[in-house]
Amino acid sequence: MGNTKGGKRVILVVEDEPGISQVCQRTLTAEGFEVDIAVNGAIAEEMLAKKKYDLCLIDIRTPIMNGKELYQHIEEKYPELANKVVFTTGDVLDEKLTSLLKGTNRAYLPKPFTPDELKTIVRQVLEG
Repeated sequence: MGNTKGGKRVILVVEDEPGISQVCQRTLTAEGFEVDIAVNGAIAEEMLAKKKYDLCLIDIRTPIMNGKELYQHIEEKYPELANKVVFTTGDVLDEKLTSLLKGTNRAYLPKPFTPDELKTIVRQVLEG
């Protein structure tokens, strides 16, 4: 089922905007999750090698390694986690991005989002 440290599910948030990562951390911690933050895909890749996550919330546009590249890494190395990925983006009108979202068939959360929207999508993906 995943790492349930002390019964908590563990979420990796990959987000380079401090304000958004803080909202994610506060909201999800209050819901009983353990939350780790990575500011880009390269850091997330290192974290994934060291710890088991129940869900990844990935900003598509992060520096060094973007969300698409990180997702491809997850598909190759952690296929059981690939269906527990939620993408976030502030650019839902970009055609390449729309194609990526349709191609991966992953859930996504358009920015800006509310804490309630975040909680809802995380619960849906974890229960799905």
